[in-house]
Amino acid sequence: MLTELFCAVDEFCQAFEASFPSTPLLPESVPARGRPRSLCTSEIMTICILFHDSNYRTFKYFYKRHVFQRLREAFPCLVSYQRFVELKKQALPFLYNYALTHCAGERTGIYFIDSTPVPVSHLLRARLHQLFRDVATFGKTAVGWFFGFKLHTVINHHGEIVSFVFTTASVHDSDARVVDKLTEDLTGKLIGDKGYISNETFLRLFNRGLKLVTGTRKGMKGGLMLISDKLLRKRRGVIESSYHILKDICQISHTRHRSPMNFLVNLLSGLVAYAWRPRKPHVDLEELGREFCDDLFLCVVSYSISYNDSF
Repeated sequence: MLTELFCAVDEFCQAFEASFPSTPLLPESVPARGRPRSLCTSEIMTICILFHDSNYRTFKYFYKRHVFQRLREAFPCLVSYQRFVELKKQALPFLYNYALTHCAGERTGIYFIDSTPVPVSHLLRARLHQLFRDVATFGKTAVGWFFGFKLHTVINHHGEIVSFVFTTASVHDSDARVVDKLTEDLTGKLIGDKGYISNETFLRLFNRGLKLVTGTRKGMKGGLMLISDKLLRKRRGVIESSYHILKDICQISHTRHRSPMNFLVNLLSGLVAYAWRPRKPHVDLEELGREFCDDLFLCVVSYSISYNDSF
């Protein structure tokens, strides 16, 4: 995977740098002394992405014990750990554009939408937190309160991330700006939880060719639902499984950040590492079709029995 990943990232970096030949995308944290850095942007991106696909829990241990000792031949111009931390922020615009353009999933017509909290501090220490004090906010989920941000995503039935939006924790899931940005140019069916129940959102998306399928709250007037929509709503757990991989394996969420730039680099690197994973949570449409036929058969049988009993 290392060679394939580096070649893909390096090709993108060369094409991206050609669009900005003279102006640096981000200012250097330390004034340059006229000597070019030994690590190129594609190497920095590759190392960051590899960390999120490894079993190491801290980047410092991964860099010193794995990259320095086992990947020395692949990266002959390695710098110290402290210098690499300073260079990571230079890869931020490259990672963002690479995640948007080269890691977006296929438009399949069946999508799942949800959000997950990305805390930056333990809730008991949130009042004393300084790094994201003016940016992060308090938010609440079904589990409880947290302090940080939210990651909103739309995935297809293959488990691929089609689009993502990063907001503060206080932004609601059904916010019009977030939903419109996530579902831009999408058509088909969009399956969400009860947090996306909104007549305005449903009509706005339906007029664009995207049908929003959600559950119903207690006491809410229920309407008829297609069997296929009901079965798809039961498969909504696929996006929860993708969040499990993003958080527990790709490690997009932790509370050890020391820089807002590196926090974003960590998040984007995790999203790219997830896109490169060969196996993702998915929905088997063949199994769904068989279940659809079984449910349809039961509906026909129950209707025929009730019809005969009425006479």
